[in-house]
Amino acid sequence: MATLVCFHAHPDDESIATGGLMARAAADGHRVVLVVATRGEAGEVDDGFLGDDEALGERRVVETEASAEVLGVERVAFLGYSDSGMMDTPTNDEPGCFWRADVEEAAQRLAAILDEERADVLTVYDDNGGYGHPDHIQVHRVGVRAAELAATPEVYEATMNRTDMAQMFEDLRESGVSMGDDLDAPPDVTQEPDFGVPEERLTHRVDVTRWLPVKRASMRAHASQISESSFFLAMPDEVFARAFGAEWYIERGAPARSGSFAPWFAGLS
Repeated sequence: MATLVCFHAHPDDESIATGGLMARAAADGHRVVLVVATRGEAGEVDDGFLGDDEALGERRVVETEASAEVLGVERVAFLGYSDSGMMDTPTNDEPGCFWRADVEEAAQRLAAILDEERADVLTVYDDNGGYGHPDHIQVHRVGVRAAELAATPEVYEATMNRTDMAQMFEDLRESGVSMGDDLDAPPDVTQEPDFGVPEERLTHRVDVTRWLPVKRASMRAHASQISESSFFLAMPDEVFARAFGAEWYIERGAPARSGSFAPWFAGLS
């Protein structure tokens, strides 16, 4: 059995990006550990959602614990940084935010967990953080360095298959399927170079179809950020399966597979 550590920027990122992988690994008997850089304090929340004097970061920690239980995660750790917000916003400059963290110091915090867990596999994000969010970019930088410090043997970059997503959104446009309140219209990802990576850069496709109910339940645990009318929860089951039935990764140091993707990670076989 192996130990998988998934490193994420904010609560709910684990559900969306690697929830299927985590659930599948846990179901197969592997140890799964979730490390989150921030408590997601800069997220948006509807008026009246939080209790009196309840901070959003406090609620999101509780939600993360609930999500982790759904996914079969055995340990949750927070690195202790604050949420930097979206790129080019004032929160990018706040003391203690993850975007401004010293990479070496943050990597040492993560490496200590990797060493303690004797991690076999670490997941981070691609070098643009999937879509250009500063904390996601920092996850890549910090995670890669932490793996070097801890000599973690396998590192995979969670990302999105831009080629596949473009086709999916085109299919949805033609079918007229509702995408929920988050999207007035499906985006043209072919015109958004910061969105995921083209298929030729990918090395691994993980089939998580069997674990989609778990992945969706994990998303639902993050109610402060993912409402029932959101893109993630409002779409019909068959559309959700099309969108989230596979998770995509780039194995660091491995050549792209030109469309012939490895189905699973060697460290979790």
